[in-house]
Order: sequence, then C-alpha cells, then structure tokens
Amino acid sequence: MKTRMTILLAGLAPLAFIAQAADITNAMIENAAKDTKNVLSFGMGTQGQRFSTLTQINTKTVGQLVPAWSFSFGGEKQRGQESQPIIANGKMFVTASYSRIYAIDLKTGNKLWKYEHRLPEAIMPCCDVVNRGAAVYGNLVIFGTLDAQLVALDQNTGKVVWKEKVDDYAAGYSMTAAPLIAKGVLITGVSGGEFGIVGRVEGRNPLTGELLWSRPTVEGHMGYKYDKDGKALDAGVTGTVNKSWPGELWKTGGASTWMGGTYDPATGLAYIGTGNPAPWNSHLRPGDNLYSSSTLALDPTTGQIKWAYQSTPNDSWDFDGANEFVTFDMNGKRYGGKADRNGFFYVIDAKTGQLQNAFPFVNKITWASGIDLKTGRPNFIAANRPSDPTKGDGKKGSTVFAAPAFLGAKNQMPMAYSPQTGLFYVPANEWGMEIWNEPITYKKGGAYLGAGFTIKPLNDDYIGALRAVDPKTGKIVWENKNTAPLWGGVMTTAGGLVFYGTPEGFLKAVDAKSGKELWKFQTGSGVVAPPVTWEDGGVQYVAVVSGWGGAVPLWGGEVAKKVNFLEQGGSVWVFKLATKI
Repeated sequence: MKTRMTILLAGLAPLAFIAQAADITNAMIENAAKDTKNVLSFGMGTQGQRFSTLTQINTKTVGQLVPAWSFSFGGEKQRGQESQPIIANGKMFVTASYSRIYAIDLKTGNKLWKYEHRLPEAIMPCCDVVNRGAAVYGNLVIFGTLDAQLVALDQNTGKVVWKEKVDDYAAGYSMTAAPLIAKGVLITGVSGGEFGIVGRVEGRNPLTGELLWSRPTVEGHMGYKYDKDGKALDAGVTGTVNKSWPGELWKTGGASTWMGGTYDPATGLAYIGTGNPAPWNSHLRPGDNLYSSSTLALDPTTGQIKWAYQSTPNDSWDFDGANEFVTFDMNGKRYGGKADRNGFFYVIDAKTGQLQNAFPFVNKITWASGIDLKTGRPNFIAANRPSDPTKGDGKKGSTVFAAPAFLGAKNQMPMAYSPQTGLFYVPANEWGMEIWNEPITYKKGGAYLGAGFTIKPLNDDYIGALRAVDPKTGKIVWENKNTAPLWGGVMTTAGGLVFYGTPEGFLKAVDAKSGKELWKFQTGSGVVAPPVTWEDGGVQYVAVVSGWGGAVPLWGGEVAKKVNFLEQGGSVWVFKLATKI
C-alpha cells in the first residue's frame, strides 16, 4: 500500500500507476465526457455539462423510444430517489434512499449485488434520506452515507474494500452527494448546514480511503494535510479569523458542501459550492460570512483555495451557493455557469474567478435588485431582509415576503449545457416565502435556524419551468412550464434533444432548439433524478431513476400540499429505440 506522503510528494503519480492495471483510470475519468460507452462520473463528465455526443436517439427517432428494462429497489424503503446512475464495464451502479447501492447487469436488468449500509436510528438528514450517486475508480465503486461515512466496494462482488468515518452524525453531519475524482484524488464534502456543522472539502486516496488533505469552508478554521502516518499537519487557516465572522459564530458556521463538485482538466481546478451560513438569522452574524453561499476553486491535489466568489454575502434567506459550477467555452475563454438558488445565473471566468455576467433566470426576485458586475456584489433591498427579532418583542422579527423561496430558484437538480446550441437548460422554480427571524442558540445535533417560514406558489398554473438560457445575452430562449416544482436533473445530446423528469412521473424529451415536446413516458412515480445515456453494441440507451421525495414534500408548505397526491417509488428505467436505426 502506498503511503500518503509518497502520494503527496509524487503529485499523485503513484495513483495513476496503480490504477493502470485496474478498470477505471485517471485518463478515463478525465475523458469521460467523450466516452459514449460509459458514464464514469456524476455530471456525465467531471465538467458537469451533462451533454452526450450520441445521435441515434434524435429529434426524428425519439418517438420510437420504449422501455428496455426496469429495476425496482424493492422493500419498504422508498422516499426520495435522486441518484444518477454510473455506467461502467457492462454494469450500472445506482444508489438509492437509505444509503443503499445496487450493481445491475446492463443487458438484462438483473441484479448482480446489493449493499445496504447499516444506519443508526438517530441520523439527521435535513432534506430526506436521499443519495445522489457514486464514483468509480480502479475496481471500486465509492459512495457516501447518511451517517457520514464513505464506503468503497468491489465493483464485481459488492464486498467492502474500505470504509471511513467522515464525521459525527450525532452532530448533524451526513453525506448525500456523489464523490468526485480529480487528478486521482477522491474529493468529498459534507451535509448538515441546518445543524451548525462546519463545512469542509476533503481529498483522499480513492484506493485506500486515507486522507490527503482537508479544507474547511468557513473562515477561521484550520486546514490540514496528512503525513505518511496519518498525522495532521497545519496547512493554513481558511481566510482570516473574525474578518467576516465577528464573534464566535464562525465555530458553528455551516457552509456545508452538500452537492459535491466538478473538475475541469482544462483549468486543473475543482469547483465546490458551499451552503448557507448558520444560523439563518443573519443579524447574529454581521459581515459577509466567508466562505458560505459561495463557489470555491480548489487545487485538487492540495485543497488550496485558488479563488472564491460569494453569490449571497450575509445570507438571510437560505440561498445556498451549493449548486454545480459547469465549465464551458465562450468567446475563446473557459467560463463556468452557475444557476444559483438566489435566482441569478452567474457566468464566471473559470481560471480567475472574475465575474463576467449575472442575470435573473426566474421572474421574481425580491432580495436584490441586481448584481453589480464591477464589484460582483448584489444590490440588496434592505426592506426585504427579515428583521432583527431583538428590535421588537424579542421573540419574532417582522415577516417579509421573499422570492425565491428558500428551496431556491434551482436546488439540487443539475442543469445541462449543449456545446451545439450554446445554451444552458435550467430546471427552475417560481415560488416565494413568508420568512421571519427568531432568537436561536447552538445545541449539538439540534436544528440551528433562527427563522420561520411558509413557502407559497407565485402562480396559479405552474411552479416549475425548464428554461433554455443563453449565457452570452442572459435571455431565456424558451421555457416549458410544469404544474409541480421541477426537482430532477437535465441531460442534453447531440441528437438535438433535452431530457428531464417531472414530479408527476414523466420522463420527457424536447427539442433542444425550440423546447417542443417530442416524447414522454410515465415512470409510475415522481422523477427527482437526472437522466443519463450511453451506447452498447451499437444501441443507444437512456436511463433515469424514479421515486418521488426530497425536500419539497418535507419543507414545501403550501406547495407540498399541492403535490401531496404524488406517490413514492423506487426504480430505475432504461429505454432504447423500438427499431434499429
């Protein structure tokens, strides 16, 4: 077994050497976006574009799409199913609710093995018992669990190869994101911002689980690197103590990294979004509260922060900045696009972090009038920040109506980008909330909000809208409205198609240029997961996980009541054309 120090000093070269004899290599992962036979990473490529070059299923043939097979996760453990399948070497690896993972034969749909993590009764996930996917490396498949552990399994047998505790679930820590492999390093984050945890990003040896580095995402906390014996060595404080976090609240500051990240081989950087600062009551923590509600660019081999952009300083509305940062080419430069929960779409230089453009992608935003492109800061509307409860009766501040709602203009559901059309395809939601602040003190493992809220729809006829967004102009080229909120991800293809799911149970395919609906299929439960596509034996397949759940039925208020007729489920559907092309 290689030591941590050997790996660090050799710039991760030993990892590449070891992996040559195994199934999944660094080179395969870096080129995953071009690999049509496999889906080796969350995002269908580490850049997160969710674009496939396959064309067999296209605008002319998609009407012939039919089920090839379906697989049920079984049992009574349903709830939200937000997983993106991984496709590798003739197998599908798909996670499910309650920290389960399955290996399925791609040709037959037969189960090869199942691993069900033993969870303690006291787990505290804020937003359902979901898992968004796994990573593959060497002959391992790796995923995080609701009790904040990482588990690596043999791809062929499902046997545990290594298991590492990341943190204390009793303090509110959990893991729901798909891990990221970048330059041979396994990069993971943590969930739990609503419990006053301290967000961080960690780099590990994916073959052994050994820590290489750890970087907190709340200013004032020490980062670490690890020697050959696993001893932690100081790697510098994140930011400057008390510079943007006066007082002691930085010690329980939130900023969880609950959606994982992306990696761009063109820049050599990994991009991680951070969640809300804790508590929600912003009057307790004056200042910008770095690095909450931000995008961080990290060196994947050291965890060093190369640049950071904060989309919502001193966040008072739970506008996590955890959404994915998707890199793309525009005007001869490399940029990243981010559809933030706060309602603005950001276009940022992927190498430097310099803001290029920012514009709304939803119709109603009340907390800011816009983004100053020179400073990068929002133009706050002071009257639409929840008030300080200590200025009134000491029990509750005045209520304000804010839009978007805290569940966001876009939440966990990943968007897609097409190099063919130059458009981003964003699953957006139009809703608002009544919100007020309350006094709060930190208690380990307890909810740490300091706010109350009620979510309300803004329109009678729709909440969700799939929108084609032009990052150059900021214009919405087309939109498809949906009665219920959109909570699943998007995929686009060189066949001129955009695929996405709805809580009403449909997987849909629309024309990427016009948005015209060309095909849909009822999966039997709500789709809150992103689809994928691959080719096997000259046949193109599309797959999506079906199973209603996630944050909306738990936190959605009046919106949740509108969709309480939706049924739970737990299955993966695979489609192909009825006739050979």
